[in-house]
Amino acid sequence: MPEKTSTVVLRGRVLLPEAMIDDGVVVARGDRLAFVGTAVEARDAGFDAQLGEVPPSYDYLLPGLVDLHNHGGGGVGFPDAASPGEALRAVLEHRRHGTTTMLASLVTADPHTLAAQAAMLADLADAGEIAGIHAEGPFLSHERRGAHNPAYLRDGDAAVVRDLAKAARGHLATMTVAPEVPGVAGPGGAATALIEAGAIPSLGHTDGTTEAAEALISQVTAGLRLAAEVAGVGHREMTATHLFNGMRPLHHRAPGPVAACFAAAARGDLVVELIADGVHLDPATVRTVFGTVGADQVALVTDAMSAAGMADGSYDLGPMSVTVRDGVARLVDPGDPDAGAIAGGTAHLIDVVRHTVAAGVPLLDAVRSASAVPARVLGLGRELGTLARGLRADVLVADEDLRPRRVLRGGAEIPG
Repeated sequence: MPEKTSTVVLRGRVLLPEAMIDDGVVVARGDRLAFVGTAVEARDAGFDAQLGEVPPSYDYLLPGLVDLHNHGGGGVGFPDAASPGEALRAVLEHRRHGTTTMLASLVTADPHTLAAQAAMLADLADAGEIAGIHAEGPFLSHERRGAHNPAYLRDGDAAVVRDLAKAARGHLATMTVAPEVPGVAGPGGAATALIEAGAIPSLGHTDGTTEAAEALISQVTAGLRLAAEVAGVGHREMTATHLFNGMRPLHHRAPGPVAACFAAAARGDLVVELIADGVHLDPATVRTVFGTVGADQVALVTDAMSAAGMADGSYDLGPMSVTVRDGVARLVDPGDPDAGAIAGGTAHLIDVVRHTVAAGVPLLDAVRSASAVPARVLGLGRELGTLARGLRADVLVADEDLRPRRVLRGGAEIPG
């Protein structure tokens, strides 16, 4: 006898991409959303009995959040995990806080190590626990390397990309590259190899000029459009890895890569990542980016590392040692730990949404940039990222202060 399909009825302020329903209802039946609308419409649709047990609420009902850039949490870093089971601890740390879809991010390492890490994480992707793998490096700028080990930085190499993509078994989703690094841009370069592998090149950790960034964006945009036409799927945009952080600063006589990213995002060719966690960016910077390029071209990310959800202390980020003080992760400096570069984030994505709203960004925009936009980047916009009938039943219930209260993923309750 087949098992009865479970039904979950949620009531509160439902956040749609362009509007909020003050007294709304979301119904999950099995792993799909069976209804999204007003309480009145829910009664008309036959959910009277269930609504009698679910009173009106001021809680927010958000789509499950989607993180494109996440190195770990719960004391486990993806670059350091020895097994899929260990890496899953980091995934669950963020899932409990409403991030129902995420990429597992690696840091710069030697090609053999990166391939082994990707093969391990591919098991999690095969199991549906992560949406794919993000490789941050190794084709990055020495000058803007941030928390990446300089010993492993190297010129762009299409063969390294192909080997990594093979190890990832089709799950390499994005790779951060610096446009000025030799071998990244141009025919036969790493960017071309990434597109051929089905991955998105992400511009970042760069000390390059505006022109170098423009050239790479133009090349990748054309390549992604052609790949989409051949495959008969929707066009996926290029991304910029945590805009501003790990980049030559914007200056009016030397605008650098930031100017190129702004222009590309404004015309719809690029989605910019923002680590709007209250540490990496000033609030004015966050609201300026939203006001300039619009929420549909911004993906909020955590850049979280193993210390996310943990107490202050000592942690690892790949081969680099990190000290966390007052929730801020920095590379360990023998002379003064506080003088080191910021080494990833310690927030969950709902915390980033909360900081973004506090910076002056409308709630609907902040939520869209943490759900629908990154889902679109991953090519999953028809499966998740918004609350709509037929989509996967990923729902984050948050209180009035945007603190998680309840999480559903595929209709299943995630233990807190």
